Amino acid sequence: MFLVVGLGNPGDQYAGNRHNIGFMAVDEIVRRHSFAAWRAKYQGLLTEGDIGGERVLMLKPMTFMNNSGRSVGECARFYKIPPENVIILHDELELPPGKLRLKQGGGHAGHNGLRDIDAHFDNNTLRVRLGIGRPHDKALVHNWVLSNFAKADQDWLDTFLDAVARNFRLIVKGDHAGFMNRVSLATQPPRPKKEKPPAGRDPAGPNTEKDA
Repeated sequence: MFLVVGLGNPGDQYAGNRHNIGFMAVDEIVRRHSFAAWRAKYQGLLTEGDIGGERVLMLKPMTFMNNSGRSVGECARFYKIPPENVIILHDELELPPGKLRLKQGGGHAGHNGLRDIDAHFDNNTLRVRLGIGRPHDKALVHNWVLSNFAKADQDWLDTFLDAVARNFRLIVKGDHAGFMNRVSLATQPPRPKKEKPPAGRDPAGPNTEKDA
């Protein structure tokens, strides 16, 4: 059994925030894999279903980001899910928008949601770091994460979340490299097509040599 956690802040006023990309990702996974309806449990919203033949619980803590660990710890302990089977999806400032990395355990790198999970549960969880980029000025970081994605972001964001949800079974199967590769291929810009020369025209160009 796996516990998949999306990090974010509850409430309509935060729904479109960059900080809530973890919520957005689990919502898309739940939709694509036809999970049951959300229900209030363990200080969060919980649902369950099947991905790749494995039973998977999905959790969105309703405790606000900085207190995510209470909800995660309570749920994981009840179901006796080991830390290595807990998958956390969260926003990552240090990655460009639409890029992701997977990391097993380690430090929280200043992310308050991860910090609280480390304090109330364990730090050996698998983190799916979803890139949102960062502003050039460090003083603007707080407003950046708590502001909504721009309209111009919607195309890459929709493609990114769809690729994460569509290929999530690879994480459950332990194929982390395959998952990252599939998402990368799905989100990279298409290669420009080579233009074909007009019909009847020599691709090598006109012959400029004169007869001897």
